[in-house]
Formats: sequence, structure tokens, C-alpha cells
Amino acid sequence: MGLLNGKIALVTGAGTGIGREAAILLAEEGATIVLTGRRMAPLREVAGLIEKRRGKAFTRPLNIESRQEILESVKWIKDGIGPVDILVNNAGSASKVLNARFLSEEEWNSTVNVNLTAVFNLTQAVLPDMIANGGGTVITVSSLAALNPNLLGGAAYGAAKAGVKNFMTFVHNTYRNQGIRATTILPGETNTPIMDNRARPPLESERAVMLDPHDVARAIALCASLQKGAVIPELHICPTFMRDTSADIETARWVGAPADTPDMPKPRK
Repeated sequence: MGLLNGKIALVTGAGTGIGREAAILLAEEGATIVLTGRRMAPLREVAGLIEKRRGKAFTRPLNIESRQEILESVKWIKDGIGPVDILVNNAGSASKVLNARFLSEEEWNSTVNVNLTAVFNLTQAVLPDMIANGGGTVITVSSLAALNPNLLGGAAYGAAKAGVKNFMTFVHNTYRNQGIRATTILPGETNTPIMDNRARPPLESERAVMLDPHDVARAIALCASLQKGAVIPELHICPTFMRDTSADIETARWVGAPADTPDMPKPRK
């Protein structure tokens, strides 16, 4: 018997990386999974894997920058499957320009919307039914960039991940006596497709020493499957090996800089 039999779990960013692995593990514990993301093809692939293992999965396209789509999706889940018991806020993105000197307000707002505002909207959408049903679990994937912000993730990403950590602590402090378990997972560098968008995409040898998405997914599954009277408010998980990121940071420093930036290093001849 699975530890999550009868539970309904909504996972954002479920088509790849951490979200994909978390959805599979939660399904193995008996949860019915609602997979959401922008692209349907990866979601259908994950749903197929879950169903081959005799699990239950549904797919739904979702742009998490849209509050209206979030509200409609949560209602669709409630009306067609049942109220959400477990929310995994996994979807995230970083800006292309990382240095606060050159970052546009538009990129700042988009990054904050995906990593912070969407978590607020999703949490607010599922909270009433969780409270009415006597409990629920909200797990949000933040980042160690919340504690040590730098040019790897960028100014907007670090600020948003710190904000979401604060918000989840608010949820924990405010609703725990109504049965709501709020958990923040703070991973270090993880070998997910988002690494392809880095200013300097890491080499395969560098990715080999990062966290595997499955490592983070196991942490999510642990927090979701504890017995009702236990909660892990915050969990840090990082690679054992600390790699040299100086080249990554120096490259990121100048992305988006105007060509006439006076202190920008001159190209070698």
C-alpha cells in the first residue's frame, strides 16, 4: 500500500527535470498526479511512464504567469478529479540578463512572476479546500540562491527565491494548526534543462558533480509522504563536491551590457 494512496497531487513544471522525477515518485506512492506545464508533449510522456507503472496521471497545459489560468486549472482538477491534497510548486525560470546593472524591469517582473507570484496564486487557489478537508501539503522548490545570491542565478532569481522561502514560512506559521504542511526545498546546482540557458552552459564534466533531479525529487517525496503529524519546514540539499564557478560568474557578469560599458573587459586580440 502506497503512503499517498487516495491523494491528489498537482505538480508544476512536471515535464522535465525535478518536476518529472517528483511526479513519478509521488505516483509510485499511490498519488493521482496532475502534470502541468507549458508544453504538452513532455507532460504526455511523463503521464505515459506513470500509467505504464499502473499509476494515475492527468495532463493540463498551464502558463503559471496567468492567475486566471491557475484558478481555472485548480477548478478543473476539483470538478473532474477531486480537490488538491498536495501542491508541488516546482516550475521556475531565470532571467537571461543576470547582472542588476543591465537587467530590464520586464525581465525582472517575469522572473518574479514565475518564481514567486505564481506560488502565491497556486497556494491561495488550493488553500480553501485543504483547510476545509482538514489538511494538505504545499511543497515549494526554492534554491540555495535564496541564501547566497550571485550571478549564477542572477539578481531577479535570487530575490524571487528568497521571497518564496519567506512566503512558505508564512504559510507554515499561519496554517499549521489547520493541518497545512508547508515545506521549502532549497537545492544547490542541479543538472536540469535550465542549465542549457546559463550564460556559460556547464560542461558535461561539471554537470556530473551537480545534484541529479532524482535527488531533489526524493526530498520532495519524503516531505509529501510523512505521516500527518510531521512536517519538514525547510530542507537544504546540495552537491557534495563544490565546483569552481568563477568562469560562469565572470561570463554572466557581462550579459546584456552595452558595448560601451567602460569597465567591461576588452576582448583579447
